[in-house]
Parts: sequence; C-alpha cells; structure tokens
Amino acid sequence: MISQKPARVSLENVNHPGKVTSADARMYEAMKRAVLKSLPKTSPGMTVAELEDRVLAHLPDDLYPGGAKAGWWTKAVQLDLEAKHIIARVKTTPLRLHKV
Repeated sequence: MISQKPARVSLENVNHPGKVTSADARMYEAMKRAVLKSLPKTSPGMTVAELEDRVLAHLPDDLYPGGAKAGWWTKAVQLDLEAKHIIARVKTTPLRLHKV
C-alpha cells in the first residue's frame, strides 16, 4: 500500500518578500476561511488579538481541537493573505486588519 503525502500549500510572508514556505493545505484552507469570515471589509478593521479570538468559532474541531495551534496558523495565514493582497493592515497601534 502506498501512503500519500498530505497536500501542501506555499505560504508567503509580507514581511519577507520572496520567501516561501510549505504548509499543510487542509490546515491552511480551514484557517483562511475562518480569517476571511471574521475580518470586516472596511478600515479600521480589527486587531490581531480580536482576529485570533474570532477565528476560533469558525475552525473545524478535527483540525484544530480546542483551538490547538490556532495562534500560529492565524499569524501565518494573516501574513500570507497580506502578501497576496487579499487583506490589508492599517498601521495603527495596535495593528488592525481588514479585507481588501
């Protein structure tokens, strides 16, 4: 029996242009959906802390049991979506995010 490798996705980072890392596609897609459901469409948006709290309600428990690893994935997906110009940051203190 041949075991299949889990599907992977390339993550970009707005803070490090040109650097790409590989990540689990199922975890990424679930978090991406949660982030996009949670973020408002207009500025000033919401803080990263608010986003981290709100995504939890939209994550599947089989991938993120009890919110496990959600903090890391929220940040990784946030930086990737910023690099891809799907979401944008408002340079305030604290930093705020919204959909483009």
